[in-house]
This record gives sequence, C-alpha cells and structure tokens, in this order.
Amino acid sequence: MMGVLNCTPDSFSDGGRYPDVDAAIRHGLDMWRAGAAIIDVGGESTRPGASPAPLAEELARVIPVIQALDEEGVYVSIDTSKEEVMRQAIKAGAKMVNDVTALRGDAASLGIVADSGVAVCLMHMRGTPETMQEQPEYVDVVSEVAAFFEQRIDACLESGMSEGAIVLDPGIGFGKRLEDNLVLLAQLPHFKKLGFPILIGVSRKSFLGTISGGQVHDREIETASAIGIATFAGADVLRVHDIDRQKRAIMVASVMRNAGNTLKENANHV
Repeated sequence: MMGVLNCTPDSFSDGGRYPDVDAAIRHGLDMWRAGAAIIDVGGESTRPGASPAPLAEELARVIPVIQALDEEGVYVSIDTSKEEVMRQAIKAGAKMVNDVTALRGDAASLGIVADSGVAVCLMHMRGTPETMQEQPEYVDVVSEVAAFFEQRIDACLESGMSEGAIVLDPGIGFGKRLEDNLVLLAQLPHFKKLGFPILIGVSRKSFLGTISGGQVHDREIETASAIGIATFAGADVLRVHDIDRQKRAIMVASVMRNAGNTLKENANHV
C-alpha cells in the first residue's frame, strides 16, 4: 500500500486536513504504522482544474515532512512534476518520484531521477490537471496508454535508469471518461505484460461517486470494491487514503488472487 499524504490546502479529498508540517508528519507516521509500505508526499494538488503551486510554496510544504519521515525509517515517495522539487526531495530522503507527467513536465527530470538511482512511477495523463477533464477522448484507451508507457519506458532506460526502478500507473481519473477508467481497470492484465509493477490510484475518486452517488468523504466502500478488483487483476501497488480500511480489502483480494493463481498452476501441470 502507498499512503496518500497531501500537504495541500486544495486537494480533492483531504486538502487542508494537515495544515502544518507537524500534522502532516503525524499523519504520515500513522499511515506507516498502520501498514503503508510507501508514504506519498505531495505539495501540489493534481485534482481536475487545479492550478500549479508556486515552487517555493511546494518546497516549504513537503521538504520538512520528507526529512522527518525519512529520519523515522519511512520509505517516502515525492509526488511532483517539478525537477527542483524532485532534486531537493531526493536529497531530503525520498526514495521514489511519483510524477503525473511521467517525467515530461521538466526537461531535467529524467536526468535527476536517473542520476539519483531512485525509483519512479510513470503515470499516464492527457493534458494537465487544469485541462485533463475537458472532453477527453480515446479510440482505444488500452492500446493508447500502453503505447505511451512503451515510449516513456524507452526514454527512462535510455537515460540510464534500470528496469527495476520503474513502476507504471495508467492514471485512473486523469484525462479519462468513466468508461475509460472502467476499461483500464478491467484490462490491467494487458499492462502487466509490459513486465513492470503496476500502481493503481482509485481512492475516493469522482468516477466512483458517479457510479454510486457517494460524496468524496464517503467513498471508502466504493474504493474497497475498486481496489479489490484491481488487486485481483494484478495491481502491485495500491495508492489509498485510509490505510486501516483498505488493507482489509487488499488482504481479501490478494488471498483470492493467490488461490486463483494456484489453481491455474495446478491445471497447467495436469
């Protein structure tokens, strides 16, 4: 599990809940102790329609939090698309860069990640957070996202990154229609064929509310349903807000997936 730690006033779900550095650190430690393997620290909202945060403001929000969590032995990811934030976050102890632009936002991003040796999550997004939900359209969303991944993987490997450092995120809710999100979740095995771990972030997202009518702070049941499906389909990392609740959904889905894999292996040996 990857725990979401938004050090922002305007994120769609928990913006403003951790208004100062100390509150953010406490919440990050709480998620880690509850079972999150990664704490994803972000200082800029990427909700639909969000405007970029000033560099100085983003740095002030995340760097002290990363330093404190790293000192406690927490594996920290920095959620940013700014190369200077990546640079300073890695220096502060971040072990992964989680970039919604897949290292396309700043020209220096590829080099910074490659030179540092940290892991990277490459996410697919149409447009920018400000524009991504303005009539997104695909002919074949699965093949288009897969082709994007192949291009970004090649760019990362050419920059000197190792294959083991790369994680892929199809970007549920980022420049996608409801039907695109559903198809991407159903077709996760297609992306697994690329040979890299898959990260899925569906926690509390609006497409779940479109289906159920649930409001953003009351979508944990919907999140658990989607996470269970994603886990069963092969997702390797689940990015969630509520660690305590969602780890139960992941545990059940993981046991079911493992049982299914065992049945397949046994059948193959008959």
